[in-house]
Amino acid sequence: MDEVVMDQIMSVVYQAVSWIASVAIIFGGVVPYIPQYRDIRRTQNAEGFSTYVCLVLLVANILRILFRFGRYFENPLLWQSIIMIMTMLIMLNLCTSVRMATELSTKRRSFSDFDWNYFWSWSHFVDYLQCVLAFTVLAAYVTYLLLDSVLFVESLGFLAVFTEAMLGTPQLYCNYQNKSTEGMSIKMVLMWTSGDTFKTGYFLLTQAPMQFWICGLLQVCVDFAILFQVYYYSRYPQKPISHTTHTTSAKAL
Repeated sequence: MDEVVMDQIMSVVYQAVSWIASVAIIFGGVVPYIPQYRDIRRTQNAEGFSTYVCLVLLVANILRILFRFGRYFENPLLWQSIIMIMTMLIMLNLCTSVRMATELSTKRRSFSDFDWNYFWSWSHFVDYLQCVLAFTVLAAYVTYLLLDSVLFVESLGFLAVFTEAMLGTPQLYCNYQNKSTEGMSIKMVLMWTSGDTFKTGYFLLTQAPMQFWICGLLQVCVDFAILFQVYYYSRYPQKPISHTTHTTSAKAL
């Protein structure tokens, strides 16, 4: 009797842990953008946020969703992509509204201009929606045509997660160029590291496709490399910083 009760308790605990892990996977990736969103709304200044992070994450998560048609993965990962796409569109809408209100130039740029010099620097949110929709339709059509190709499906999955995995590299390179991590939020990097470590562990435990955990490990390595820069440049300063503002990576923002 005691063994039956213990088995029931363990089953409940396992289900609770699985549910918590799934929720963390789904919503954990968007948490760092909540304070950024509130800060932009409070200051009515979007200059500190690079909308290219939205571009990268939109592309990565759209490709990930398409990858699922060729290779099954856990539902929480699917919902993670959907929530992230919605979050990035919300961020784009806010940034566009704020910049429209503060922009002095009367010249308006739109997606239909097809001017590469102003790609992803348009004046209205609807232009970003048009671009995202066009990319989605094109990528979906190509995926439909090549869905029977194992090489294409596996490459699609790798491209999706590899794009997201590279979000930390601009900060890594920026720190290397500046020979300093001054102006970078260490708390944010610690959040990346803990989040990426948890995510990679989830990939391994749920036996997600190989592309997921390989690129997850790559993300963790980049995070630890940035943390090493924090230690190294604080212990062995390379040169005095002559400027007070520093470029931050898309991921940090």
